[in-house]
Amino acid sequence: MSQMFRSFGAFNYRVWFFGAIISNIGGWMQSTAQDWVVLTELTHNDATAMGATMALQFGPPLVLVGLTGRVADRFDRRHILLVTQSTLMVLAVCVATLLLTHVMTLPLMLVFAACFGIANAFDAPARQAFVSDMVTMENASNAVALNSASFNMARLIGPAVGGLAIVALGSGWVFVANAATFLAMIVALLLIRSRELMPRPKNRRSGGLIVGLRYVRGRPDLMVVFVMVFLIGAFGMNFPIFASTMALEFHKQADGYGVLSSVLAIGSLTGALLAARRDRARVRVLMIAAGGFGVASIVSAQMPTYVLYAVTLVFVGFSTVTMLTTANGYVQTTTDPALRGRVLALYMAVVMGATPIGAPIAGWVADAFGPRAAITMGGIAGLLSFAIGAGWMLYSGRLHRREDARFLLTLDETRPVSIVEAMDRAVTPPIISTANPITSATTPIRTEPRLPKDDGE
Repeated sequence: MSQMFRSFGAFNYRVWFFGAIISNIGGWMQSTAQDWVVLTELTHNDATAMGATMALQFGPPLVLVGLTGRVADRFDRRHILLVTQSTLMVLAVCVATLLLTHVMTLPLMLVFAACFGIANAFDAPARQAFVSDMVTMENASNAVALNSASFNMARLIGPAVGGLAIVALGSGWVFVANAATFLAMIVALLLIRSRELMPRPKNRRSGGLIVGLRYVRGRPDLMVVFVMVFLIGAFGMNFPIFASTMALEFHKQADGYGVLSSVLAIGSLTGALLAARRDRARVRVLMIAAGGFGVASIVSAQMPTYVLYAVTLVFVGFSTVTMLTTANGYVQTTTDPALRGRVLALYMAVVMGATPIGAPIAGWVADAFGPRAAITMGGIAGLLSFAIGAGWMLYSGRLHRREDARFLLTLDETRPVSIVEAMDRAVTPPIISTANPITSATTPIRTEPRLPKDDGE
């Protein structure tokens, strides 16, 4: 148990964790209310409009990736978060006011969705990178996993409470409640001790996005991770569309939709806590989780009753969070600290920016062919993601015969590199420049000495 929560040894992380839980509960309440308002109050069960709202909300991270990553690397991340969290709180108050006064329209909601997206575009990379600033490098993967656990603990509570609040009080008051919960995160940020944050190298070179792209392009492992996450993010992680339309198919109201979101979080929380127990993030876990997501999604699409569908969502949530937590932890712990903000901005652009591509398609498929067809499409994307990861493992030489067993295979996270060959190819150390991508000192590399040739050969 102490191994699972080892990041709590840092005061700053403890404060952050509990502030994040409260804020995330409000965030999930608001997300549930926004989806339901668009689907049932501003339209007549129009999943396409819901997909357009998601596209506007998650599109800015992709459009602004060149700016947001550089901001996260160049400026004080705690100050960035104070600004973004305050902005999000003000936006929630504005939406609440329009809903309570019955002035809200679909075009206005689309505008606010875009504003939420812009604020989150700056908030997400700074928040993700700030997690590593609060703990030592050996605890970074654990901190990322616990951060995901915090997010999913809130997801377990927020949607169910939000659904009940919509029925009992109205959607406008849910936005009021979310605005109040932002105060928890703002107070936590003010309590954090700046002197105890981990020192991080500054990288003030121009062309922030170009440097980040060159770095990722020079890391085939990161390229594979990004492609896998993009496929599932675009076509498989449109849960608001899937769960809300399935709730309507089973003749449920907002509270039934909220319960489905909370059930999904049961598996998500379990996946996050198990990820916290691992010593480091591994690509093989990401690959297996992607395959599990594909299978679980396709099975869930075949369920004939509300209860059976809810049960399968536990496995969907487990595989989803295992995949995302592993991918996030791998990116953070194997990336050059000076470029972490920019690389994380690219990662968040892939995760969140995939939604503007996939959500409208998923919404259209749900309208035209039914929600089960849209869910199945997401499951196929998961299986394709697994195939890409497995193919890369085979191509990169990470799958090989075990040394102590003739007929057994082992999967290695690193490709063997001969020391002699490496020295032959690079007699002098490489010059680091904008034309030559920086290689992360934390990228795991396993070296093997060259064995002498047998005299009989």
